Amino acid sequence: MARRRGAGLLGTVAVSTIDMRLAALGLVLPGPYPPHDPLDALVVHGGRARTSGQLPRDHDGRLVHPGVLGAGLSVDDGAEAARWCALNALSVLRAGLGSLDRVSRVLTVLGFVASAPGFEQQPAVVDGASTLLHDVFREAGRHSRSAIGVAALPRGGAVEIEVEVALAD
Repeated sequence: MARRRGAGLLGTVAVSTIDMRLAALGLVLPGPYPPHDPLDALVVHGGRARTSGQLPRDHDGRLVHPGVLGAGLSVDDGAEAARWCALNALSVLRAGLGSLDRVSRVLTVLGFVASAPGFEQQPAVVDGASTLLHDVFREAGRHSRSAIGVAALPRGGAVEIEVEVALAD
C-alpha cells in the first residue's frame, strides 16, 4: 500500500495499490448501492467475500443500457453494462473490505443476461465484466465464470453480476 501526504488535519492518507491502478485506468467506482433488507451487499466468510448481484448503475445510480439483449440492445451495449456491474461489485468490495488490496484473487463471476429468445451471446456480454476485473487485478483477476441467459432481471437491467474473491488475510 502506497502512502501519500494529505492536507490539513488528516495528515497521512493510505492509498491502495488497486486504487492507484483504477486511477491509472481512468476508472472511478460508482456507489456502492446496497440491496434492500434483509440482504447484505457483501458476505465475508472463510477467507472469501461474495457480492450480491450488481446491476449496471452509473455514478448517479441510473441503469446503463436497460432492456433485453437481442431485442434492442447490442452485444456491445451488454458488454458495457457488464463492465458497470463489475465496477459496482468493486465498489461493494471496497466498502465492505476497507481496501481492494485485501483481494488476493478473483475466484468466480456469475453473470445473468436478460436475453430475447434465440440470443446466444451471453459469454460475449459477460466478457465486459471479466475483462475489467482482469485489467484491475491483472493475473489475480483471472477467474471461473458462468454466463446465463434469463427472461428478465430486476428493475429492467440488461445484466446482473455477482463476484466471489479470495482474501489475502
